Amino acid sequence: MIPRKIGIVGVVGARPNFMKMAPLARLLARHRRFDFSLVHTGQHYDGMSDPFFRELGLPQPDHHLKVGSLPAARQIGLIISRLVPVLEDLHPRLVIVVGDVTSTLAAALAAHKMGIPVAHVEAGLRSFDESMPEEINRRITDSLSRFCFTHSPEADRNLRREGVPACRIHRVGNLMIDTLLRLKPRADRSSILKTLGLRPRRYVLLTLHRPSNVDAEEDLRRFDRLLKEVGKSMPVVFPIHPRTRANARRFGIWVRDEPGVRLVEPLGYLDFLKLQSRAAFVLTDSGGVQEETTALGVPCLTIRENTERPVTIRQGTNRLAGTRLEGILGHVRRLLRGDVPPRRVPPLWDGRAAERLLGVLERELGGRSAAYSTSETAL
Repeated sequence: MIPRKIGIVGVVGARPNFMKMAPLARLLARHRRFDFSLVHTGQHYDGMSDPFFRELGLPQPDHHLKVGSLPAARQIGLIISRLVPVLEDLHPRLVIVVGDVTSTLAAALAAHKMGIPVAHVEAGLRSFDESMPEEINRRITDSLSRFCFTHSPEADRNLRREGVPACRIHRVGNLMIDTLLRLKPRADRSSILKTLGLRPRRYVLLTLHRPSNVDAEEDLRRFDRLLKEVGKSMPVVFPIHPRTRANARRFGIWVRDEPGVRLVEPLGYLDFLKLQSRAAFVLTDSGGVQEETTALGVPCLTIRENTERPVTIRQGTNRLAGTRLEGILGHVRRLLRGDVPPRRVPPLWDGRAAERLLGVLERELGGRSAAYSTSETAL
């Protein structure tokens, strides 16, 4: 008699989730003991979702909740109301959530209230800044999760400090880097530099999207001055996030290219990865970009007052530049003088994090014996 497969549901809602879910979804989809279903909440659904799914090799969602962009409280309520019937129909043994977006929290709440164990990929990250919605999402999701999959020692320590038992903490590495290492050869073949007329190591890449940086006119005008100053030394390529674009248009900023500044529309994963890997350095307020630049060995300046990813500073190529114009420019001048951090990649950021995570699931959910050591003591 063939044993019944163990049902697992993975939930994604925004593009950063896709990169983290992709390597695990690929393994689970062909596993003989697991029956994997993918749910897309549609939190950030736009024209970019389909290209990302294709480029990352993610299966098309089995269920699409089509929530759309709404205030967070309304999104949470709508996701829960639409996800619960899906979970009732599938009866999974586990719900996997990734990252720290609104969909992450909503799916964890829905599963927990239904008595379904939750696994959180990228658990334990803390900025200790509760004005960030992501910080609240991370804390609550971790408190609800039966499996907390972490990518760094400080994430483990954060969870233990909050009272999470050691048996729920599994350091497996960074699934986003699994995706990056798998797809970098394809990204290397991208023609985006030729299309934009750029030379390797002779441009700066900027991303800017956090509400604390882009919602106020004063902040956007400060960053406009930053771009113009940096552009005097080296061209700045700026793929503009839809939120940033909408606010900039409202204030009459970044409506066209300026000397030294190249404005482009949001890019697909492969083109953006190529731009990151060939940049002289990257300016960003994105958590994922901090990790990707560390894996690529590209200097990164994070335009924030804090980061939930200190491992990218302690063991990577990231520096925390703050949000004051002169402070950021001081860091830029150091990089232009050649004062760059050495390339250091954190342990377990090796492209096999999904395999180690799968090993935990096999052991804990009744699959075959785990083939990969994942306990903290073994590391």
